[in-house]
Amino acid sequence: MEGLELWGPAVKWGSDHRLPSAAACCAACKAMCPHPKDGACRCDSWVFCGDERKCKDRLGECWLKKQKDVMAPAVIAKGEDVMWTSGLIFGKGEGIVGLETNLGTLHIQLLPGCAPRSVDHFIELLGLRNCAGCRFYRAEGRGNVWDAKGDHEKNVAFGPPYALLQGTLEVDGVPFKKIPREACPAVKRGSVAWVGSGPEFLISLADHEEWRDAYTVFGNVLPMDMAIAEEMTLLPTSTDVWSNVKVKVLKDPVYFKVKRSSNASAV
Repeated sequence: MEGLELWGPAVKWGSDHRLPSAAACCAACKAMCPHPKDGACRCDSWVFCGDERKCKDRLGECWLKKQKDVMAPAVIAKGEDVMWTSGLIFGKGEGIVGLETNLGTLHIQLLPGCAPRSVDHFIELLGLRNCAGCRFYRAEGRGNVWDAKGDHEKNVAFGPPYALLQGTLEVDGVPFKKIPREACPAVKRGSVAWVGSGPEFLISLADHEEWRDAYTVFGNVLPMDMAIAEEMTLLPTSTDVWSNVKVKVLKDPVYFKVKRSSNASAV
């Protein structure tokens, strides 16, 4: 993220480590997570100065750091006037959040590499320790349109049904900051993506190649939890029409809490 300076203990000082781009700085951190010698994640955040006008004699500095808590990184400065660009690297088992419902918990692996601002939103959400109002309100199964693997059946229209869950991550009483478009992969089975700029989002139950790059994917549901998503499509629904599109709306929304991971307390 441009305009962000992360703090924390340095594992490599930028004053002695200069690189040509933010991508190169990120790659240097990735090379240490896991470390080739012992498999440990020795670097989980990086800070780069790439604005020639603002950085001046600090141009190219690449600081590699290790956060005390990568899901609650230390931020020293943030805003348009900040000359630094920073990013996070998640090691194995890190960067996972859970949407805890009465049917079970959907664990989502976040994607900081292509959706950093979306990941930043989740970090802020975890900091609130409150997700009142977060819920799923639309649930549509695969029907006869997609098979169990999420592949589209030949010679069949692309819905309805549209093989997705839709909900909102807007917390009651907290203004939602629109998420800018980010360059993440196409929507596949298990993909979690924003609808527009949020706070509405969807979880895909199938490969939606027909959507091309219309959505920002910011995470993936872990395969072991897709059965929970499928179960939600079996709940009672009613039919409605949104902008000339036939949809299935849950008669009783499924509310959820957001938690850090399987061994973290719910928030």
